[in-house]
Amino acid sequence: MGALLNLHAHAGPFEDRERDWRNGGVVYQIIVDRYVPAANLEAKRALYPAPKVLKPWSEAPTPGPYLESEKLSAHELHFWGGDLPSATTKLDHVRQLGADVLYINPIHLAYTNHKYDAFDFKAISPEYGTRDDFRRLTAEARRLGLKVVLDGVFNHMGRNAPVFKQALANPQDPYRSWFAIGPQYVGGARVWTGFQNLPELNLENPAVRRHLWGDRDSVVRGYLRDGVDGWRLDTAYELGETYLRELTDAAHREKPGSLVVGEIVNYPDRWLRAMDAVMNFTLREIILGLHRGEISPAAANRMTARLVRDAGIEPMLKSWVVIDNHDIPRIATQLPDVAQRRLVQALQFTLPGSPNLYYGAEVGMVGGADPANRGPMRWDLVQDDNAELVWVKQLIALRKSHRALRVGDFHAIDGEKLYAFERRTDRVLDTRIVVANPSDQTVRERLLVPSAHLMDDTPMVDVLGLVKPAPVVGFGPGFITVELPPRGVVVLQPQPKFLGGYSRYKRVP
Repeated sequence: MGALLNLHAHAGPFEDRERDWRNGGVVYQIIVDRYVPAANLEAKRALYPAPKVLKPWSEAPTPGPYLESEKLSAHELHFWGGDLPSATTKLDHVRQLGADVLYINPIHLAYTNHKYDAFDFKAISPEYGTRDDFRRLTAEARRLGLKVVLDGVFNHMGRNAPVFKQALANPQDPYRSWFAIGPQYVGGARVWTGFQNLPELNLENPAVRRHLWGDRDSVVRGYLRDGVDGWRLDTAYELGETYLRELTDAAHREKPGSLVVGEIVNYPDRWLRAMDAVMNFTLREIILGLHRGEISPAAANRMTARLVRDAGIEPMLKSWVVIDNHDIPRIATQLPDVAQRRLVQALQFTLPGSPNLYYGAEVGMVGGADPANRGPMRWDLVQDDNAELVWVKQLIALRKSHRALRVGDFHAIDGEKLYAFERRTDRVLDTRIVVANPSDQTVRERLLVPSAHLMDDTPMVDVLGLVKPAPVVGFGPGFITVELPPRGVVVLQPQPKFLGGYSRYKRVP
């Protein structure tokens, strides 16, 4: 008799997605200087010489005047003293939230507090610690089950970088070809978007690319060996598709399964051919436009479906769903109304992708435009009775306990006044239907759900719990009728009836 057919020889796309950490995880973002106060702050004071200023942890950031001598604003030199050893002591907070990925803003040797003006990509700023401190952080993250993604700023360096200063001063300097230098540029060199402190690298020079990602001891590959699991690329659009693909290939060769996610503020489809993922600002605009009434639910449905179709579901699942970060006012400042904020966050955590949670958002930290959005972490707000913390933990737990929200396909559900979509896997009872009412009026609408295996007369139960009393929505045949209060949102789960062992689902996957 021939060998029996192995029906489980290949697990299928959804199991493959679940095994890939890059799909649908929750990303927690920190700025090292602002995350945890250093234990040895007094011993570090010499690392902050004037015009740098070391601020008390209780003080909020405020804008400072432009310093012509430094070619930057004074607040870029205000520090709060956090470092890698102190951050390592609070990784358990990230794990207890339920997050999967730690994203760290730049730590490379640089002059400013934000470190987007690197002097040396291979060295770590002494205010933050050493390369060994970083290895200890990645080891502790690995012990806790966290992946680590590091911010890479490979379009430009800092004006005070020794290699740039030498290149600018000496036409024969070997590093001169690493930059675009000449009399046609204000200040003598091409700089990023007019910021005189940020001279651009000449990526057309193969030596620059080898240093950044090509060589075995390059920046990208070296940090991957130190325990980094991926790179978030600052201003990735500046690198262009060819070099992004080259960098991504180098990262994958060094560490198969590593993540390269780019800061792309454009429509993402073509860029996803060059990288694993993007920071999905297009999806952010759909969510916030819907909330603000600038985009109707019907239009938002069409836009989201188009975005998923153009980008592809696999890159969408890996892309980060961003509402706030170090460049954008904090979500509690953008959306001071709790009901509005809950609706936006519910969509952030249920649409395809990996939600990006900016440190402090989980406890309700506020802050407007940079630098106010980069305040020191409010550890005093980490309390069991903090409603914001309870809510964020609930959202993360929802994703972890509902497979379709992490790795499911996306199907838009046509609605005129309600924004609705389905997350679906190869198991019909994994299906979750998300319905949101972005308006300030109660809305009742009958929606077509084109899901052939969802059986008639199946109760649909809300598992999110924002709407009280909890609605129980009937399904069939192919329709649901949902009534939601203003800013209401539900995540509906099929809860089939089992009558004496009988089920309509007995022969459907």
